[in-house]
Amino acid sequence: MRQCAINENIMGMIIKIAWRNIWRNIMRSLVVIGAIIIGIWSIIFLVGMVNGMIESYINNAIKNEVSHIKIHHPDFINDKESKYFISDITAIKNEVDSITGVKAVSYKTITNAMISSSHAGRGIMAIGVVPKYETNVSGVSQKMIAGKYLTDTKKNQILISKRTAKKLKVKLRSKVVLTFQNLDNEITMGAFRVVGMFETGNNIYDESIVFVCQKDLNTLLDINGNGHEVAILIDDLSELDSIQAKISKMYPDLLVRNYKEVQPELALFQSQIKMAGIIYMVIFMLALVFGIINTMMMAVLERVRELGMLMSVGMNKMKIFMMIVVETILLAMVAAPVGLILGYMTTSYFNKNGINLFFYSEEGMKQFGFDNFIYPNVPTDTYWQLVVAVSLTALLGSLYPAWKAIRLRPVEAIRGSFETRDGLMVWLFKFLRNKIRSIWT
Repeated sequence: MRQCAINENIMGMIIKIAWRNIWRNIMRSLVVIGAIIIGIWSIIFLVGMVNGMIESYINNAIKNEVSHIKIHHPDFINDKESKYFISDITAIKNEVDSITGVKAVSYKTITNAMISSSHAGRGIMAIGVVPKYETNVSGVSQKMIAGKYLTDTKKNQILISKRTAKKLKVKLRSKVVLTFQNLDNEITMGAFRVVGMFETGNNIYDESIVFVCQKDLNTLLDINGNGHEVAILIDDLSELDSIQAKISKMYPDLLVRNYKEVQPELALFQSQIKMAGIIYMVIFMLALVFGIINTMMMAVLERVRELGMLMSVGMNKMKIFMMIVVETILLAMVAAPVGLILGYMTTSYFNKNGINLFFYSEEGMKQFGFDNFIYPNVPTDTYWQLVVAVSLTALLGSLYPAWKAIRLRPVEAIRGSFETRDGLMVWLFKFLRNKIRSIWT
């Protein structure tokens, strides 16, 4: 017990001396504190930006393109031919809609087609939807920039993107013609009137797709009562696998895939979010290590006589070593909360208001499916990872200056000499220098 009390007193003394040493040179200490604060703030902001961009891409893809779960005929995804349809698709929609955890369900008819106007023509994918169901699953109805969304009251309506309208040189109420093959592999066509234009923010998607009412498309394809796809949204992503398993069990003859299987790049992006954060953290921490080493080495060199005097009066090397290490850790403890708070406040502000990247490149962002507005988001575990990373960085950054301090010779140190016993690094430097000289000569 007595020994423990002595050790506690010694440690308390070392902490007290280290704390006072920090503020003996305020400018030097502020440089280290400022570097740590900026490093932590930068990591939080960059991780938030990466998360915001990836979440923007994934949410756009799920909302406008893939939904959470899709059901197809097993052969449809390879050839996308009209003959690979799902029979009695309305009944399947109603059965899936009754599953606990399912938020919304819609069904569609899909076919490759040629869309033509009096000025131009291009290949397109025509999607026949039931408007009252599709608006609950797809976000296209919220991306209208002209006209109105499809309705069940009128025949042969078509919804095209702003970019497609520009390429076809058409406007609202213009007529276009869709040409495709029916189930008998015969060429058939239908005239449709443009009732609305949309812009999802993904140029590739916008240029490749048009929407019509399913009943009109089914009549031309002669597949009434059937369809090619059932799209499903769920309430909780954590139940994705269980709901997918239930649907697969209900329809063993159909292909049931989640959004990660439909578009594997979405799963890749999600898996890389944490990896990107760790990479940023390692890079910034490495830069911070060298900054701490440089500053603490200056602190050691400025106090050579003081350290020599402490060793002369009986302070052993372990206590000198601990004093330098504790100084560095205390600096990190002062800076880390400030950096974390600044990072949290910054990401919270931009998470609510967004960062508008329109100034840099509107079309460049849309070309790859990203929104112009990015909303940074940092998971809670990132903050804990930063606390651990900063603590380890401060510890590692203090080891070399502390090691140099205990290598001082007390007699030379009292005289103000910087000379130390040769260590491994000095020996390695001299070895390499001699080798270079021998090769050069």
